[in-house]
Amino acid sequence: MAVETADGERVEDPVAYFLQDMTYHGKTDRTRDAYERVLRRFEAFLRDGEENPTETERVVSDASHRDCMAWIHSLRRADAADSTVATYASYLHRFYAYMTQVGAFEANPMALVMEEMDEQIDTNPSRREISIPQMRAFLAEIHHPLDHAVVFTLLKTGMRVGELCNLDLRDLSFADGTPLDGVSSRAQLDGRGPSLYISPEPSVGSATNGEVRTAANKRKRSTVVPVDDELEAVLTRWLAVRPDVTSPANPLFVSTSGSWGERLTTDMVHHLVERHAAERGWHRAGGDAEENVTPHYFRHFFTTHLRDRTGDRGIVKYLRGDVGGDIIDTYTHNWGDRVRETYEQHIYSLL
Repeated sequence: MAVETADGERVEDPVAYFLQDMTYHGKTDRTRDAYERVLRRFEAFLRDGEENPTETERVVSDASHRDCMAWIHSLRRADAADSTVATYASYLHRFYAYMTQVGAFEANPMALVMEEMDEQIDTNPSRREISIPQMRAFLAEIHHPLDHAVVFTLLKTGMRVGELCNLDLRDLSFADGTPLDGVSSRAQLDGRGPSLYISPEPSVGSATNGEVRTAANKRKRSTVVPVDDELEAVLTRWLAVRPDVTSPANPLFVSTSGSWGERLTTDMVHHLVERHAAERGWHRAGGDAEENVTPHYFRHFFTTHLRDRTGDRGIVKYLRGDVGGDIIDTYTHNWGDRVRETYEQHIYSLL
């Protein structure tokens, strides 16, 4: 069944259209092939009247949220790993979101499915649970300014490791609004108070702010994350001893060891977190994700504690960078009254 985009282009094969646009957007052949395998598999599911809920042959442009949920259920029934199910769901969500954005589809049936799946994010009962007092004690034992600032930032913002590594000084603003080290903050931070700007722009191998990046951000949209008094104090301490940088992008976090003054890499962050976690008995070689504390664990910690405290899943999802479209626009436009107020009222103390 053919559909039309908002500009009147006739699309006979929506999957092929999406894949071609992925190529235009610079995605690698490997990524494109991975999407094609998943989307064609979903198409086959819809055509199988014995599998899909309607028991009739359907096409992707007519799929409902129940069709999508049934497919996710079929993956689990086939004993697909949780990580595989999550990846396939994200691919399908990306496909529908894009086709809705270009006007070919009226709605994204995966939006509701992803919302329900998000409810299960980081709620694995077998995962190590760490209380706020325990995490506070852990931080008190980290004395190196860089290590302390990195772990503190991850815990206070819930950002991904790659996003932390990609932060430049221009992505940070403090209360008085004065330039940091002579670098003016982004315009998006004007009037926002102490904040961090996390962009979806950086990708591996591409140049951002004059520097080729080795890590990618996975944000669906740009996000402004509040910096509370504690994080501002920690970052001020770090900036007071930060080495001279070697990059014109002026990265926020740089190495203080062998790669002196160079931007931190994700491997460096993983190493420093795992070293401190091991000293605390929270990480061991060969341990699994449920047992070991890694940088991603801090994202789990942020999500569970802030969600439990606020009761507002939307704001937590906005801060995590998990939502796009109208939802994130709502929080962006009401940032000062809703996001900052809620964050400052409920964010846990770590000092």
